[in-house]
Amino acid sequence: MIDLDQLTELAQSSARAVGAEVASPWFYLQLGLMLTGAGIAFGIGAAVRSRLDMTALGMGWPAPLRLLLRVLVRSAATAAFALLMIGARAVMLASTWPSRSYLLEVAAKLAVAWLIIRIVTSVIRNEFLVHVVSFAAWLVAALSIIGQLDPALEALDSYAIVLGGLRLTPLLVMKLVVLLAAALWFANIAAKFLEARITRSRDLTPSIQVLLIKMLRLGLMVLAVVIVLGAVGINLSALAIFSGAVGVGIGFGLQKIVANFISGVILLADKSVKPGDLVTIGDSSGKISAMNTRYISVAAGDGREFLIPNEDLITQKVVNWTYTDKNTLVKVNFTTNYDADPRLVCRLAIEAAQASPRATKGKKPNCMITEFAEAGMKFTLTFWIADPDGMDVVKSDVMLALWDAFKHDDIRVPYPVREIRIRGGALPAGTTVEVPG
Repeated sequence: MIDLDQLTELAQSSARAVGAEVASPWFYLQLGLMLTGAGIAFGIGAAVRSRLDMTALGMGWPAPLRLLLRVLVRSAATAAFALLMIGARAVMLASTWPSRSYLLEVAAKLAVAWLIIRIVTSVIRNEFLVHVVSFAAWLVAALSIIGQLDPALEALDSYAIVLGGLRLTPLLVMKLVVLLAAALWFANIAAKFLEARITRSRDLTPSIQVLLIKMLRLGLMVLAVVIVLGAVGINLSALAIFSGAVGVGIGFGLQKIVANFISGVILLADKSVKPGDLVTIGDSSGKISAMNTRYISVAAGDGREFLIPNEDLITQKVVNWTYTDKNTLVKVNFTTNYDADPRLVCRLAIEAAQASPRATKGKKPNCMITEFAEAGMKFTLTFWIADPDGMDVVKSDVMLALWDAFKHDDIRVPYPVREIRIRGGALPAGTTVEVPG
């Protein structure tokens, strides 16, 4: 463990070394060569980028090679600076002592390290994450190049917080964050690969596919966390102190999240609903477009999507129009006046339903008179369609065809009639005027 005296002595020795280096005339020669090389490299990078079309560069090449080529073009200035510093270092080594070109060696190594980091981080799509990883990796490389990596690691490991049997140090936390990010990234890549294989399988139902994908993702994440904790030397039994707090947190603040997660697993296992089903939950109707850990997404067909918690599908009444069979019975209720022939009305209604292209040909439509009401005769037309999706459109088309048929055969649809009695007016007493509603 490094104490304050050792840190003070290290800082003083570093200051003396820097002072001796700055006092040497060779320092200014190397500084001038570095500035000159930086200017030349900047000009080379600008010339390369201006002469090459980045959008058409490497077209037709495999994606990894095309990506590598574009990164090299964008980093042309860095590559040119590294080559210039290596050349200047070689010339200085041939003409004078190696210690007089130490800064050129450091500059060349830092430039090469930055170039390698840019190539490696090019596979990361998140721009903020690229900056963080690049800076952290280049800082480690810089400390290693100047020989200060081990002292820095010892300093980070010298301060600790002990919680039960767990010793937390800044170095341990940094290792944990880096390794955990890398492990979760690899776990995500593996999960996407397995998800693609499962999705292409025709032997698995959609609900089983979603269930397997969710369980695989969860299992890979847990495995990644366990591996990382073991790699940094954290014993899982040392985390037992946090189990009580986690249990209390779940009991008070996370109970809905846990309930939705368990409900989602139950829904995927019992196959009561699955992606593609047409459902009605309360006032929300639509097709299930996705089933997630916390909720399902129901597309209403008009651009809206209802995000319904999984728990509601367990505790509330759910109408699944496609649970066992997609064939759906459509009902059309209408009324005619008493002057119409009810047998003719039923025949026209059946013909209108049979003319619909969505009507199932193997099941004949049916029309029944259901009531002799005050306003007229009430009928119910029923017919089957093969898929409930777009049922309202089919119903509207049949009603329009029925309206045209009624117009052709002079069958009227009744409307409310109101009587207005005028007393003491210009009309004779007892005269009634019928006003359509």
